[in-house]
Amino acid sequence: MQLGKFSLGIGDRFSHQGVAQLRAIAKANKTGLDISPVWNKSNREHIYVHSHPADVRKEADAAVAALGFTGKYFVDADHINLGTVAPFVETADFFTLDVASFIGKESPEAEVKAFVASCSKYLGKLAISGIDHPIEITEDLLVTIAGKFLAATKQASEIYSFLKEKKGAGNFITEVSMDEVETPQTPVDLFFILKMLADKGVPAQTIAPKFTGRFNKGVDYTGNVEQFAKEFEEDVLVIDYAVKEFGLPAELKLSVHSGSDKFTIYPIMASIIKKYDKGLHVKTAGTTWLEEVIGLALAGGDALEAAKFIYTDALGRKDELCAPYADVIDIDDSKLPSAEEVAGWSSEKFANTLRHIPGHPDYNPNLRQLIHVGYKVASEMGTTYTDLLKKHFEIVGTCVEENIYDRHLKRLFSL
Repeated sequence: MQLGKFSLGIGDRFSHQGVAQLRAIAKANKTGLDISPVWNKSNREHIYVHSHPADVRKEADAAVAALGFTGKYFVDADHINLGTVAPFVETADFFTLDVASFIGKESPEAEVKAFVASCSKYLGKLAISGIDHPIEITEDLLVTIAGKFLAATKQASEIYSFLKEKKGAGNFITEVSMDEVETPQTPVDLFFILKMLADKGVPAQTIAPKFTGRFNKGVDYTGNVEQFAKEFEEDVLVIDYAVKEFGLPAELKLSVHSGSDKFTIYPIMASIIKKYDKGLHVKTAGTTWLEEVIGLALAGGDALEAAKFIYTDALGRKDELCAPYADVIDIDDSKLPSAEEVAGWSSEKFANTLRHIPGHPDYNPNLRQLIHVGYKVASEMGTTYTDLLKKHFEIVGTCVEENIYDRHLKRLFSL
């Protein structure tokens, strides 16, 4: 099973926007692209909204049937580990093996020594085509890299082995995720991480490293753009070299997690993948949920009041809601509007404050991030929330489609 050159993660917290999401991708594909939609939902999200992995498969299949979509599409068990993977086995065909929590965990000395010994041919100056400087590889560097990543790649191997036994080799997409950590992995780290995965028989088809800078949920990239561009380009070249060197799948490509709304770096990514004719996977997950809230706000009446309630309740529960996402949000409390202020907002004011339009005078990334992690509030509203989605499906769907196509796909693929 192959993912395809380009793929886009389209998470949908409440499983109501599959058709709208797919319309955006189908529209982009009419330009000659072949983007594979990947519906993704994590175990944590299922717990919060009381859904089941099978619900994601049903949504994806229904959307594909409704639009007569003939391209590849996938259902991603997002950020799973050995303890959470089992319920996803039957209905998912894309598995994001989240091993970030194992980075830096101690490995047996014998395993470290064996890995270092296996890398002896790379000692000295390693030249990778396209990178304008040789990479200096020392034994100390190899020991350091092994100490950081051997345990994580071993965990990836254990999850992959479980899936291989349950689903059979070649019957699912394997992604390895290491992004939700504080310290970025360098291109040198990535090269040897890929060697570890190859050594352990993990046929990764996408890999999600942690890049320099902040990849906060639902807002733009914050960081050194030039440094990101250098890292991203070198990672692309490292992957190309590693595929040939280690016998990894030819379709192996970078995956950008917390990739939604990274408007500043989308043109950089677009330029680099075009330059080297390489693939890309980007997860947009939570932005669909935000577009639902925007659509409800624009609908006015009780739908606007529901949007205001979601913000007000989230504001009062900020610490609780933010805790699981501490590594990928950055909210300035002093810039969050009060519940009393929001109560007086019009539909347009609420939507303009939440919608990510860089430079718009009303846009507030702090409010946006808080509502991003506040989907638990909507879940607790039960049918009150989902009935509003059904009632206002046209305006909500238009917001979802416009967001994915106009603000994401156009920038990512220079449409």
